[in-house]
Amino acid sequence: MAKTPKDGGTDGAKKPATAPSKKATKPTGGSRGEKAAPMALDPAPKASAGKPRMQLHYETTVRARLTKQFGLVNPHQVPRILKIVLNVGMGDGAKNPRLVDAAAEELAIMTGQKAVITKAKKAIANFGLRAGMPVGASVTLRGVRMYEFLDRFVTLTIPRIRDFRGLPTKSFDGRGNYTFGIKEQMMFPEIDFDKVEHVHGMDITLVTNAGRDDLAMALLREFGWPFRGETPVALKVA
Repeated sequence: MAKTPKDGGTDGAKKPATAPSKKATKPTGGSRGEKAAPMALDPAPKASAGKPRMQLHYETTVRARLTKQFGLVNPHQVPRILKIVLNVGMGDGAKNPRLVDAAAEELAIMTGQKAVITKAKKAIANFGLRAGMPVGASVTLRGVRMYEFLDRFVTLTIPRIRDFRGLPTKSFDGRGNYTFGIKEQMMFPEIDFDKVEHVHGMDITLVTNAGRDDLAMALLREFGWPFRGETPVALKVA
């Protein structure tokens, strides 16, 4: 009889009795077996994340109140503030351009947005003014910066006005836009008294899409606007 080779011999190596199962080598953490199982993702951010609190107050409270008060049917009829414009006119800017630059820097500090220097459109000989000379500065705020400025103005700036008796109720233009003036920029908490070169006032305009004055006045009341002879609405915003 022919001898059969022993197991493990060199003359006739036998195949392993049992081949490794595919399940034993199948990776468990990824397609190549090198990556671990993915970590759980963070929950999706809330829709209100990053919005100013005045904007949240408008979306959650003001809309519903105005809709009920005026019986508005279409949600697009609910008024809102479109923009806030701050305008500084410097009568001495033609003689001293440094005053205009300082006013533009102060506007940038107060609003967080770079101001635009306004220039004369035509020459006026009696005032020694030529076309193109700097005469003031202005800033137009929209969106997030607008709501943040409105919040700071109502809660921080207005209480710093000396002998404050309320803002006028007859400063609407008949189309829902409200304009008022302030006498000095020192009322803003962002202004450093020691760095002020010239005390000046400014005009502030709140532009709305209300289209009429009574609707615009009700909108400003809901934002806690302190009208003369009225008690401001207490804001309950986080």
